[in-house]
Amino acid sequence: MAQRTAEFGIRMALGASSGDVRGLVLKQGLILSSPGLLFGLIGSLLLARSMQSLLFQVSRFDPLTFAAMAGVLTLVALTACLIPALRATSVDPMRALRYQ
Repeated sequence: MAQRTAEFGIRMALGASSGDVRGLVLKQGLILSSPGLLFGLIGSLLLARSMQSLLFQVSRFDPLTFAAMAGVLTLVALTACLIPALRATSVDPMRALRYQ
């Protein structure tokens, strides 16, 4: 986000609200983390057979467990994106323009 400080400053100077910039940063962060979530889900489904002996009273393809873990990892990704998003919205437009 440090590389895009000037861009956020220009956007805010032209009238973008802090919510718009925050949404942009969160959206781009989730777009970057989505393939990792997808590949992780596919990999866990493929490796579930080898984990069967380690599971106790849970089927290897328990949809609740897969959904819960996908939800937790999505929340982690959102939290990781939220910190730079809040930092980007706290930028003063004039300071960001001078930063360049």
